[in-house]
Amino acid sequence: MRREELQSALGEVRAVYAELAKRPLDRSCQARTECCRFQLTGLTPHLTKGEAILAAKAFRATGRKTLPESTDGACPLLKRDTGQCMIYGDRPFGCRTHFCNAAGGPYSRKQVLDLIHRLEDVDQRLGGDGPRKIQAALATAMQDL
Repeated sequence: MRREELQSALGEVRAVYAELAKRPLDRSCQARTECCRFQLTGLTPHLTKGEAILAAKAFRATGRKTLPESTDGACPLLKRDTGQCMIYGDRPFGCRTHFCNAAGGPYSRKQVLDLIHRLEDVDQRLGGDGPRKIQAALATAMQDL
């Protein structure tokens, strides 16, 4: 894939994130990070290829080259010492539509289905094979960069 095509695809992922932010859904993230601790919630975000590439690029922009090992079931993008997301501005769609009750609960699929379809379209353009768990999707994207 040419660089221009990749940039266009990543631009579409960012546009989806921007559209979600404009929607009048009442949410208030308290940054408690329970949703980042997948063993606690039993839920893991799944990323499309475009989301994974965008997240991997954001991770690399922090100066890191390899994802930290997670033995406690926490997101590999969660800074353990501060409890903050290393790529909060480029966090995946699943993290934006999280299931945290303290922040307002999950978005209903009906509320964001059009955005999900747009992410799936980008995934197809990039040759992806559908959403994958965050750890596997990031690992693959990091290797491909």
